Amino acid sequence: MLHRNCPSPSHDDFHSKPSFHLWISGVSKMMKMSKKEKKIFRKQVRSCKILEKHEGIKSVDEASRFLFIGNGGLVCGVQREDLMTIFNEFGPIEDIVMLPEKPYSFVVFQDVQNAEAAMLASIRGVFLQELNHSFHLSYVDKVPHHVNPYESGLLPPGLILLEDFLTEEEENLLMELDVKEEKEDDINNTVVCHRSLKHRQVKHYGFEFNYRTNNVDKDHPLKEPIPTICIQHLRRIQDITGLFPKLPDQLTVNKYLPGQGIPPHIDTHSAFEDGIISLSLGSQIVMDFQNPAGEHVPFLLPRRSALIMTGESRYSWSHGITPRKTDVVPDTDHSGQLTLMHRRTRVSLTFRVIRRGECNCGYPKQCDSQQKYKR
Repeated sequence: MLHRNCPSPSHDDFHSKPSFHLWISGVSKMMKMSKKEKKIFRKQVRSCKILEKHEGIKSVDEASRFLFIGNGGLVCGVQREDLMTIFNEFGPIEDIVMLPEKPYSFVVFQDVQNAEAAMLASIRGVFLQELNHSFHLSYVDKVPHHVNPYESGLLPPGLILLEDFLTEEEENLLMELDVKEEKEDDINNTVVCHRSLKHRQVKHYGFEFNYRTNNVDKDHPLKEPIPTICIQHLRRIQDITGLFPKLPDQLTVNKYLPGQGIPPHIDTHSAFEDGIISLSLGSQIVMDFQNPAGEHVPFLLPRRSALIMTGESRYSWSHGITPRKTDVVPDTDHSGQLTLMHRRTRVSLTFRVIRRGECNCGYPKQCDSQQKYKR
């Protein structure tokens, strides 16, 4: 097992514990082992066999930059940011490879010495308090072929990102639209435009979105239209993109605390027209997109950016935010390395155009308007 603060053992440590089987250090010398050590060894051998069977990759004795992390895959409940937190202390990481539905992963260090430091630390067998989880490490000479999700070019068609769209001053002014939870006015039976959901707080302008029906009551607009402070930004998006012949008339303000997210979804076709705008305030975030074939693509939304979903990205791909407190993102120095980003409180402003009539888009399988006529 690993502990982030575990000091790397010296060369003499290999001889100070003659009962330990040094399989993972490349010294395949069987000595007298305790019952616990035999159990660890068997699990390690089993992990290596699974790796060879599934990927055709064998463990090697000679130290390399590539570490196989048995019992460290997505199906084991281990996330990419967990591995980054643990292994980043041993040196710069070039890549972390996590494969769907696999019980293992790979850490690629920039230098062999960094991988050796992590391997030696694992031999100490220190209990990992952060995860309450044990890993089985081995050197390998390569990692499975994979596509870096941030460089894959598989982004949803029709997706537009305007980085640095807002200035800090503009961001601060828009943050004043922050969500403040209010109770329903039982006396006047007014429509609630502030509410606290399970995963976040939300406020609506123009029209309220009903989360039970996933639609809007188009005949009963709210008393508060989209604030005038937003109009200048919407007109600027019109000018930049040439889209939105009609200005949005519905706004949803979501407040996310670190660790909160929103389930994957496609905005209801019959509720809103093509073109959805989302401004990110206060913190950057990774939004997860998924196409109908089930392929996942992470997409980094920088702070003060404007995201615009049109066409296929709006109608066919689902989008959501995984509830967690950190994200693994490309380093800002564009070195190709990954870095761990801690989330902060984020406020998103999502603008939409209310649809009058049914939707007749080119994506009938995801379209509620077209699906209801097939029933």
